[in-house]
Amino acid sequence: MKKQHFMAVLIATALLTGTYGPCEALASTKKTETVTISLAGDCSIGKLSVHGYEGTFEEMYDKGGPGYFFHNVKSIFEADDMTLVNFEGVLTTSNKKVQKTFNIKGKPEYIGILPEASIEAVSFGNNHRIDYGQQGVADTVALFESIGLAYAYDDTLGIYELENGIKIGFVSVNEVYDQKAVEEFLHNGIETLRQQQVNIILACCHWGNESVYYPESYQTELGRKCIDWGADLVVGSHPHVLQGIDSYNGKYILYSLGNFCFGGNRNPKDKNTMIAQAKFILEDGMVAGEAEMTLIPCTISSVSSRNDYCPTVAEGDKKTLIIQKLNEYSNGFGVTVDEEGKVSHN
Repeated sequence: MKKQHFMAVLIATALLTGTYGPCEALASTKKTETVTISLAGDCSIGKLSVHGYEGTFEEMYDKGGPGYFFHNVKSIFEADDMTLVNFEGVLTTSNKKVQKTFNIKGKPEYIGILPEASIEAVSFGNNHRIDYGQQGVADTVALFESIGLAYAYDDTLGIYELENGIKIGFVSVNEVYDQKAVEEFLHNGIETLRQQQVNIILACCHWGNESVYYPESYQTELGRKCIDWGADLVVGSHPHVLQGIDSYNGKYILYSLGNFCFGGNRNPKDKNTMIAQAKFILEDGMVAGEAEMTLIPCTISSVSSRNDYCPTVAEGDKKTLIIQKLNEYSNGFGVTVDEEGKVSHN
């Protein structure tokens, strides 16, 4: 007997015998699945061109190898269904820098850091993607593809497919340079992902002002537009510090995840960061209700005196302080974070 016919017989029999009502019968046929996505901020797996060797990401790689950088958070990334970070900078041997204040690059072999850390996807729409021109972009994209990493920037869309066939799609833009022109990339990208029957859609926006803890008005405007266009979650980067969380029409906007494994600064003053985990419930492949959001407070370094490029889960008073800060940043949006990092809203 075919599975579909067998199920129909079971439901009909249950209805006739009064085992359950019509609504319960219909509900029992729904396929429910859970997907957990971990999100972290700016990752520059390299160094600034103006830096020497001592105290840099390069020195730590030579000492610790590819497994060093994320070893304190790897267990979190391994336990989820997908981990996405903002990849800021390039991996190339080119020395043809674009004329700008800060240029970030790493060696091509650094690509091995990402799969070692169980990172499956990167947003690449940011202001350091073009630091070494089109050659730097081409070299980096080739490395992404060599390890099967999902990536997105501008009108290049990313899709990561789980073993069970569920697809997570994402679009990534750089509002810092492109300003309102990014709306076309976002709107069209989200629509294209919907047409491709992607189950969950993320909109990654590089936006806002550096070292500012509260989003500017256009971040809020653009983030909510993304949700209106069909995004299930908006993920922000660029300010290099944490910003608040917004809730709009049952969807969350993470305005800035801050730095994470950031080789672009040897000792930033603010080392607070976090991993945001969004748990989605899918019914028959469609997102059902709002995501369950949990924030895991972290520091970008395992030591406080400098940046050792080793993100570490915060504990004790440090964890409490970061949660307090997140509540300050999120208060204006009616969002609160409890002591365990669970997010709720009015």
